[in-house]
Amino acid sequence: MQLSENLVREINEIINDCLADESPYCQSRCPLNIDVQGYVTLIGEGKYRQALELIRKTIPFPGILGRVCAHPCEEECKRGEIEAALSIKNLKRFAADMADDPEKWDLSRAPETGKKIAIIGAGPAGATAAYDLQKKGHQVEIFESLPVVGGMLRVGIPAYRLPETVIDREYSILEKLGVNIHLNKEVGKDIDFEALKNDYDAVFVAVGAHDAVMIPVEGSDLEGVLEGADFLRKAGLNQEVKIGKKVVVIGGGNVAMDVARTAWRVGAEEIHVACLECRNEMPAHSWEVEDAEEEGIIMHPGWGPQKIGGNKKVESMTFKECTQVFDEAGNFNPDYCEDNLKTIEADNVIFAIGQRADTSFMNEQLNIKEVDQLTLQSEVENVFGGGDCIGKPLLAVEAMSHGKKAAESIDRYLNSKELTENREEEGAYESKLQKELTREEPVRRRIDMRMLNLEERKNNFKEVELGFNTAEAMGEALRCLECECKECIKECIMLDEYSDSPKELFERVKKDEVDPLVYFSCNMCSQCTIACPNDFEIKDKFMQLRKILVKENNGESPIKGHNAIKWHQRLGFSKLFTTTRAAVDEEDTK
Repeated sequence: MQLSENLVREINEIINDCLADESPYCQSRCPLNIDVQGYVTLIGEGKYRQALELIRKTIPFPGILGRVCAHPCEEECKRGEIEAALSIKNLKRFAADMADDPEKWDLSRAPETGKKIAIIGAGPAGATAAYDLQKKGHQVEIFESLPVVGGMLRVGIPAYRLPETVIDREYSILEKLGVNIHLNKEVGKDIDFEALKNDYDAVFVAVGAHDAVMIPVEGSDLEGVLEGADFLRKAGLNQEVKIGKKVVVIGGGNVAMDVARTAWRVGAEEIHVACLECRNEMPAHSWEVEDAEEEGIIMHPGWGPQKIGGNKKVESMTFKECTQVFDEAGNFNPDYCEDNLKTIEADNVIFAIGQRADTSFMNEQLNIKEVDQLTLQSEVENVFGGGDCIGKPLLAVEAMSHGKKAAESIDRYLNSKELTENREEEGAYESKLQKELTREEPVRRRIDMRMLNLEERKNNFKEVELGFNTAEAMGEALRCLECECKECIKECIMLDEYSDSPKELFERVKKDEVDPLVYFSCNMCSQCTIACPNDFEIKDKFMQLRKILVKENNGESPIKGHNAIKWHQRLGFSKLFTTTRAAVDEEDTK
């Protein structure tokens, strides 16, 4: 079938702008682009194993991510416009808890390529890249300075949020696939970075933000002043942590909340958290602050450190009121009321105001922070960087996203392919989907996660969140609105019968792979256009296609059975079957 240029242009507009296969809001907002709607639907149907397998098509760590993901997907959930967003993170964890079985893991790999990749850091970015690259047939070796796997997952997130057993179980898939992991191997000390760069086909630098940021405050050299990152690392490695009864934590982010809650578990009895920001502007997630307060942590938002008091040892912490954190230009520029002070007795002061990655092992050979943001390739073509070390500390899900992006870039690099092509929708992006909620949509309340009793949390690192049971998970999954744009399909029996969407249908039209019966089945009612957010005139395209088919078939319909119509037309104009009568003037009949 020969299509006109004008019709091709109109068809391309539908193909390019049809929203039928546009990702749901939750999926596009996910840095990993996990098929959220797909696995949530499967959980609602009781297909837990299939739900887990769908998650694992994207990421091999569903149990880890189901516990520590900051769930940016939930921020975009349309259910949140009715009451509260769907509990996506907790459903991911449920699938892992309910159905995961290492004996059923997919350990298949592409044929060996003979290429070797070195990864520096066994945190979420490095581990994710290692998994993807090993699956693609390359040989991966991880160099980790810690004595355990997990990186910041292990020493930056306390075990009451992410148990060690979960990390060890899910990380074991790397070794099962053949990844070689070298623990207690610090690059720059035990092995030279230049040697890795020369001996391996590619290097991925994925060092976590293990070093704490300190600020020059009077008394910061006193005994009892601690670094938050070091404090959490010792707790994560089950090393002895000495802490007093009264503790002050400086910082308002998630790390500060973890430090405070960890201090409570290792013996502190009175814990204060102070930060520059006011309560509703604290950088910590609201639920992290609420959980800390539930455990008795006392918040002091809007206060900045003035000095640490004591004679050799910490005895107190004095704060000054913070009246401004950022200036009018949006720059960090705190302003204080020096006359309004607050002093708190303390045995320890722990700084948790920020962290950074140590990349000094590169000996200034390159600036890993200047990697290409699309491909994560550095100025040295076989060196890539991702995770905390190329900028600010990332969420675990963001670091894993960097790992996938780096793996894709490295694989392309090793196969001499274009690194930048078709990568616009890697990571989180804005969905073009349009879904309007109606008043008829019933309210279904969010199911809260069951938590360990407060008295059972003290002096231990038992997991606080207990997970969903089957009834809770299925009930929560059924709250999903299944956001998609297929309104035309819902309105038209014919479209529903012959296609998945207008986009899919017209892609086949261009390839001349559509039965002509489809074009002649449309009854020209325009209901599809009325339902379409983009007002596509689909019936008009069908009519044009009909005319082309008739013209190419010598003026006759190509559809079997249309001969009856042809004979009906002939008979309709035949004198044998048609009689005529002259019109009569109504006036003459009066």
